[in-house]
Amino acid sequence: MSERSIDFKKMDGLVPAIVQDAVSGKVLMQGYMNEEALEKTKETKMVTFYSRSKNRLWTKGETSGNFMELVSIAIDCDGDSILVRANPRGPVCHTGSDTCFDEVNTSKTGFIDQLRAIIKDRKNNPTDKSYTASLFAKGINKVAQKVGEEAVEIVIEAKDDNKELFMGEAADLLYHYLVLLEAKGYELDEVMDVLIERHQKK
Repeated sequence: MSERSIDFKKMDGLVPAIVQDAVSGKVLMQGYMNEEALEKTKETKMVTFYSRSKNRLWTKGETSGNFMELVSIAIDCDGDSILVRANPRGPVCHTGSDTCFDEVNTSKTGFIDQLRAIIKDRKNNPTDKSYTASLFAKGINKVAQKVGEEAVEIVIEAKDDNKELFMGEAADLLYHYLVLLEAKGYELDEVMDVLIERHQKK
């Protein structure tokens, strides 16, 4: 949780809490928290609000079973709103929609940023049990070689119709590509900049 403190008095005891999917980055809903709701959220790891209509604490999913598991909490610069990152267990909205803004929330590409952070940590804080750390220890040539090997393997699998094997090789290639970028000291965002620039020239 952020080191900033929340000024509950400023907002008459309640502050808005925006919930974001920890993987997709999609905004799921907005509710309100008082100090007790915030503490319960941190204690139970289940996102809990203060219901203004029911005048009581309300854990999201207590009726539907579609809980939201807490990942992290951040406080804004003025100390009067909360950003909650969570993993939803089912539709978030009471209407059955993925989000309360009637948006589809199926993308999992946000996990790439989590994976990038793990890869960076393995490089900076290597352990003997880490396969990623062992790749960095072997040097750039070995990392590049692994990317080449995985690229060949996915081409071979692409010729067949076994989805499971193809997806496995696709995952291997993406992972080793991210390791290669980290080994070179480059960020995936820099690759995105190249793609964006190319797109804008069209």
